[in-house]
Amino acid sequence: MVRPILQVGDPQLHRPAEPVTDFEDAALQALIEDLIETCLAANGVGLAAPQVGVSRQILILASRPSLRYPSAPLMPPTAVLNPRILAQSADLVWDWEGCLSVPNQRGLVPRRRWVTVSYWDQIGRPQVSHWQDFLARVFQHEYDHLLGQVFLARHPERLLDEASYQREVLGQPLSPTAVPTGNGTPAIPD
Repeated sequence: MVRPILQVGDPQLHRPAEPVTDFEDAALQALIEDLIETCLAANGVGLAAPQVGVSRQILILASRPSLRYPSAPLMPPTAVLNPRILAQSADLVWDWEGCLSVPNQRGLVPRRRWVTVSYWDQIGRPQVSHWQDFLARVFQHEYDHLLGQVFLARHPERLLDEASYQREVLGQPLSPTAVPTGNGTPAIPD
């Protein structure tokens, strides 16, 4: 089921999420499936449970190339539960980010180049993954949601609306399907 995505200003987006404790709960599995479906329907590359109003430490990584991220690597949607950063690069990389909870905005944000993360997978098995570049950025962005932050809290060096980002950064005209509204419906800027 596609769930509504909370928008910036909703106080639920600013509360730290609670850890998952029962990996065998049928409601947990349904929530994970809803998060994946919602992320894909909104043309996102990641989504965190707090963005749909659920205070649980669950995020979805669903990287794939798109108009907004033409160089993104392809990976199957992956559920990451109760993540902890074990190691991260010392160097920061500035790049553009958007957020399904902050529609029509792109920000130039610093993130660690790579992260090594421990977490539990969808069925409760412990995992350790090393992500770098785009995948590290998506993970850190979604991890911030679990801490009660949106990317605007990272004090972007520059903010652009979606049309300006498409034109100035990607060098392409705006496609109506490239602008997520957070509810899966494309928005066409004025």
